Amino acid sequence: MEESDSDDTGTDHRSPNEAIEQSDDSVGTNQTTRATADSPGDASTDGGVATKESGDAVTDDIEEQFNNIKETRKQRAIGWAALVGVIGFLTYQGLSATQFFDDDTDFTWGHFSSRMTEYFPTVQVADLPIDGYYLWVIDVRIYGAFIRDMNLIYDPEIGSLVFQYPINLSDLYAFVFVELGIFSIFGEAGITLAMGLVGTVLGFPLALLFSILATERVLPFPFNFIFRAIMSFIRAIPAIIWALIFVALVGLGATAATLAIGFNTIGNLGRLFVEDLEELEDGPIEAMETTGANKSQIVFFGMLSQVRTSFIAWTLYIFEINVRAAVTVGVIGAGGLGAIVAAQQNQLNYEQMMATLFIIFILILLVELFSQRLRARLRSDEEKRSWKELIFGFPARFADSLRR
Repeated sequence: MEESDSDDTGTDHRSPNEAIEQSDDSVGTNQTTRATADSPGDASTDGGVATKESGDAVTDDIEEQFNNIKETRKQRAIGWAALVGVIGFLTYQGLSATQFFDDDTDFTWGHFSSRMTEYFPTVQVADLPIDGYYLWVIDVRIYGAFIRDMNLIYDPEIGSLVFQYPINLSDLYAFVFVELGIFSIFGEAGITLAMGLVGTVLGFPLALLFSILATERVLPFPFNFIFRAIMSFIRAIPAIIWALIFVALVGLGATAATLAIGFNTIGNLGRLFVEDLEELEDGPIEAMETTGANKSQIVFFGMLSQVRTSFIAWTLYIFEINVRAAVTVGVIGAGGLGAIVAAQQNQLNYEQMMATLFIIFILILLVELFSQRLRARLRSDEEKRSWKELIFGFPARFADSLRR
């Protein structure tokens, strides 16, 4: 049993050296305790010098980050300025190549404005309060007469089979199944629309097939590159050139134009399909592979099921482009509204040509509206509306968009 350093009377029996050592330990302990209480966190007993150094280090880090941000913005600004400079230089070179700066190129704005009167027939409707000035408006009666005489939007001969009272069922049957007048009743505009639609339908199967075979998920390189090269070759040649090629096969007319549009669809639509197929998620495909599915099952249920919605949207988009292409191809005499535009331009009938251009504008606008609404209904987050709401509610939605 250890003896106590002091007896019950409180008398200290330790040697002087022991007493001094214990006193030093107590002083050190008290100093450490006071330093801990006076300086929070990681502060030491050096009077706050370490804390100041730590704060200076944090400030230096923030300043360094700020300088890095300024340097990055500076480099980005220099890069954008260099890009704009390169584009401007190339544009200048392009303007020179396209003879914008040649002496023979003369912008005769006066002559241009005077020629516009040949496209827009005007009629005087009222005298203005100022002497010698009159109010002129476009005479749409000239446009209307030409549209009616040339059957641009309605063929009365075919329409007589439908619009009659009382309704004759035999004539209605003849309209649908004998005359096949679903498109023909709309005159030249219907023919143009039919060219774009049939061209899209003809090109879709081969575009789908080529896009599947062009992806590395189905065929390895370089075999898939063969189908990519075929689609690239088709895209490289405009539809109007394909129409000239098909004229040798079926003669000049709407048939050659439709074949050209269908052939061009293979390249354009196939390219869009390939991009979607290359970006598929691997999860569903790997899951089917682990279950022992064969190649065709993986393609149909693992790949095409993921891109069904986007494929429909791309097809509708190409349909819009094909209707425009039908007008362009028709300029060479392949039928439709394009052929009417070319004929009137050759005869210098600019008023009639402008009337046809108005019909083209309306046709393209309606096709784009129809395609846009169909693509919108394919999106899950889009509000579903009936066709009645889409058509009759358009003025209200247009007015709401203008007020926003």
